[in-house]
Amino acid sequence: MDRSIALRGLGMLLLGAALAGCASVAPVPYSEMASSAYMAPDKSDASGRVPYRYSTSVDWRGYRKVILEPVVIYRGRDHQFGGMSDKDKALLAAYMQSRFAERLRSRFSLVRERGPETLRIRLTLTGAVTNTPVLGTLSRFDMAGAVYNGVQAARGGEGMLTGSVIYGVEIFDASTARLLSAYVTKQYPGAYDIEASVGALAAAYAGVDKGADALMAQLN
Repeated sequence: MDRSIALRGLGMLLLGAALAGCASVAPVPYSEMASSAYMAPDKSDASGRVPYRYSTSVDWRGYRKVILEPVVIYRGRDHQFGGMSDKDKALLAAYMQSRFAERLRSRFSLVRERGPETLRIRLTLTGAVTNTPVLGTLSRFDMAGAVYNGVQAARGGEGMLTGSVIYGVEIFDASTARLLSAYVTKQYPGAYDIEASVGALAAAYAGVDKGADALMAQLN
């Protein structure tokens, strides 16, 4: 048997075994998030990125300032971190804090005091999946992986053996403490984002970037 064919066959077997053991994680309405009782399945979201949401009618243009609370690492029993280390959770939370603050600063003044025309935003990191070492990147070049990733890219789905981040967003009117909007979201890089496949947390970081952009699209 040709050696290259044999090696390709072995690679496909390894990919198949990895896929069988790594089912996609679907977010849940996390029971210990304060807004969980208000959120309902978001039937308008065909992508599956925002499966649960609570919303009210808000003129976001009436707000000029924002308080961004420190990112909370979710400790409830229904968390979805798997076996992720506390160190990686802390790194991901710190990255979220930095990236969301950077994006919010492009539209709002970041403040610490509650007052009029001010939003208060709480981010709760509820789960994450790390990249599968080596195989995650190789799957972008393997024939079987290319086919799968091509289909996923066309539908905006997750790439093969790629990590993700799951978190909750709660937005309040800072002066009245009224809940204006809340949602749970799962974010991940594009199926062919090779850079985001290198490094355990690279895909989760890319997901945070996408999530920060999505929040700004809502608030603009």
